[in-house]
Amino acid sequence: MRLLFSYCCFVLSLHSKKIKYFLLASCLGFLPFSSQLGTAYSLQKDSEVNNILNSQVAFESRKNTEFESENNSELLEKDFYLIGPGDVLQLTLIDAPEFSGEYSVLNDGTITLPLVGNVNLNNLSLEQASNMIQANYQNELLRPELYLTIKVPRPKLVSVIGEIERPGIYSLTNSETTNLNGGQQISNSGLPTVVDAIQKAGGITQSANLEKVIVIRRLPGIEKELKMTEINLIDLIFEGDHEQNLYLFDGDVIRVSTASKTPANLMKVAQANLSPSTIKVRVIGQVSSPGELTLSANTPLNQAVLSAGGPLPWKGNKGNVTLLRVNNNGTITKKKYKINLKAGVSDENNPPLRNRDIVTVSSTALNSISSGLGAFVEPISPVISAITLLKLINN
Repeated sequence: MRLLFSYCCFVLSLHSKKIKYFLLASCLGFLPFSSQLGTAYSLQKDSEVNNILNSQVAFESRKNTEFESENNSELLEKDFYLIGPGDVLQLTLIDAPEFSGEYSVLNDGTITLPLVGNVNLNNLSLEQASNMIQANYQNELLRPELYLTIKVPRPKLVSVIGEIERPGIYSLTNSETTNLNGGQQISNSGLPTVVDAIQKAGGITQSANLEKVIVIRRLPGIEKELKMTEINLIDLIFEGDHEQNLYLFDGDVIRVSTASKTPANLMKVAQANLSPSTIKVRVIGQVSSPGELTLSANTPLNQAVLSAGGPLPWKGNKGNVTLLRVNNNGTITKKKYKINLKAGVSDENNPPLRNRDIVTVSSTALNSISSGLGAFVEPISPVISAITLLKLINN
């Protein structure tokens, strides 16, 4: 009877109604149950089972693919705080309050928990870390339900590279006082942003392309996977689009791209708090007041020469002004320009100056000749004066 009951239950689970009724009828004695029918039943059973298994495998495969796709999409679209050395975590175990408390993440990314020992949480999100801790407590507690939060976050280390005055790695906290190149002091409070990091690195250079600033960020997990986005700081400066000023996470990399040419709005960008406020330039040669000048950032060549008093009349050659620039790699660039007060800011005619530039205003041809004659006559002028005096006495 038990075997007959099992057989009937299996028949009821089949999808084909005709076969189902036929087998039930044969089971109850209404139709002869021949060997051919047994063969047909066996074939139908194998077919049904295979179809069920194939459908289940296809569904599981599709479900896993959709889950992985949704999970990857979530990782790319969302930002996660990644646990790391220096964080202080608050762990609350619902049914084991004696094990609850604050736990510091050590240099190797682990925390030491009662009963389970060391657990590595480095570069995991809070959700991933909660699941890992819960899995470790699964064999120790009947109900390992818990809450995990960040009690004290660690300082954020970010890299600022590219067209930056002082590229490098910087530690950012929720309260910062930074100095741009040139002495301008800026105080920031709250969660650090891209602008805060650029300001702490001394500001941008003249070659910075603020329309293409790249932020690289790590994804949560053991494997080192990164995501990248581009932001437009021009929209932030001139349009007030604060969505471009991203909040930073530990390990972020900010790369300021290089502009292919001097931007038309360079002077306006120079007035923003992303640029150094002042630069130091030396203007020498045939000018009224040669020496070192402190000028506003991105001051053009013409304005620097005028700030030094302008070319000397009959001596300063407005068509032969040399700009010497010390590059970051130690080389020196030399280029000649003509002073044209009507020229706007451009690399070809009136370039914006950089810190430590040297501007030389050459002499005119007339001044060079007169200076040469003066240098020749000056040593013998006392002798000529004595001979002239003797001639006057003799006469």
